[in-house]
Amino acid sequence: MRAAKGFTYRAIPPVSSQLSNWAVFYTAFIWPLGFPPMRFRPLLALVLAFCLTFIAAPSSVSASGERGNSKFADIVNTGKANDCPTVSGSSASLSIDGGLRDICMHPTEVYVKVAKSKRSKADFAPAKIISPRNNTTVEQVYGDVSGSTFNEKGGIDFQLITVLAPNGEEYPFVFSAKEMSVDFKGKSIASGSEASGTTFTPSYRTGDFLDPKSRAKDTGVEYAQGLVALGGDDEELAKENIKRDLSGKGVITLAIDSVDAETEEFSGSFVAIQPSDNDLGSKEPVDVKIIGELYGRKA
Repeated sequence: MRAAKGFTYRAIPPVSSQLSNWAVFYTAFIWPLGFPPMRFRPLLALVLAFCLTFIAAPSSVSASGERGNSKFADIVNTGKANDCPTVSGSSASLSIDGGLRDICMHPTEVYVKVAKSKRSKADFAPAKIISPRNNTTVEQVYGDVSGSTFNEKGGIDFQLITVLAPNGEEYPFVFSAKEMSVDFKGKSIASGSEASGTTFTPSYRTGDFLDPKSRAKDTGVEYAQGLVALGGDDEELAKENIKRDLSGKGVITLAIDSVDAETEEFSGSFVAIQPSDNDLGSKEPVDVKIIGELYGRKA
């Protein structure tokens, strides 16, 4: 078969090596054989789309993108899903004007402020996380930046954690980034930047939680003992019977170690001190210090 009368072959501009190779193949083999072009339009569209994906591929991939591309078999039952992404070291600065998102805080060390003996002062002692084992990370936290202050607005901003102290007692607490407000003292961050502020710590239990004697704040029974036996003046029994929804305040410091201005990401560490659970007012809370990894990106 010959080419149609008046048809002239023209060189195809080199958009990419894939497109050029396909054009040469088409003009050299498919067109001379006389195949109708209409039949190959879907194939041509598919090849063009395939080639353009390589042309438009980004030159750099963010740390969160690498984490999202991990295979399920490489992550399941390993605890890696509990880790925060990391950013390679850089001396660049990053503007935080407009807000921050995808903030991740992974506790790696927990300390409980307890006394080693009755005669000693209470001090922070290392504790072991016993529950949950691989689900302690606060992540996808986002918020606005007003001036140089970041104000948290939402996300997976709390986790319920229980630790075992050296004295053998278990201390449940709420690791919280709720209402986090920290001041970066500037509109940009770089390696070495720090921000300090406060967090809100909600009650570990809700008002509908029933204790072993079916007492609760919003439901259940009010007293587990008879009124005569209660006496009315027993403070310890009153604490057990009268449930209160007591929240608390915490303090937190964020330290920036690495910044990637191209992907608009940063990583570092954090130190937070928050109160432990008070069992709806029946126990005195203790201070819990949480140290861990930090990650985030510009909104």
